[in-house]
Amino acid sequence: MKIEELSTRDWDDVWPIVREVIRAEETFPYDAAMSSAQAKQVWIQPEPFRAVVARDHGETLGTANMGPNRAGPGAHIATASFMVASSARGRGVGTALCEYALDWARGGGYDGMQFNAVVELNKAAVKVYERLGFEIVGTVPGAFAHPKAGKVGSHIMFCKF
Repeated sequence: MKIEELSTRDWDDVWPIVREVIRAEETFPYDAAMSSAQAKQVWIQPEPFRAVVARDHGETLGTANMGPNRAGPGAHIATASFMVASSARGRGVGTALCEYALDWARGGGYDGMQFNAVVELNKAAVKVYERLGFEIVGTVPGAFAHPKAGKVGSHIMFCKF
């Protein structure tokens, strides 16, 4: 698997994954009716942010974006988001993307990485994040409206470098 910078010309390869994830409404708080152009603007942002794509033998498997969690006094903490094609789940793509983001943040001088909203039912992601050094530092009850389970908790997770 190769992870490389995502350019705007790669968007057509990534959009099907993004569309699949946001339309499922199970892990991301994005509007399910979001257009490709709207999603592209949210996912691919200018520096200091970075977006990447994971590919294997020409198959687009997943994508990530990363950058400072907040501006100004919060800019020393990074954040990242990950989306993996349903056909590629369970193959280590999410782990590889998270490891890439952690390496990027460490190399960029960040003091840690924070995830602001990890849906508590997303057990596979929580397990990966914990294995890579993240801790659940809080859970906001009912913060995510899951299409099947109703209102569920949203974890705040942190990894100190």
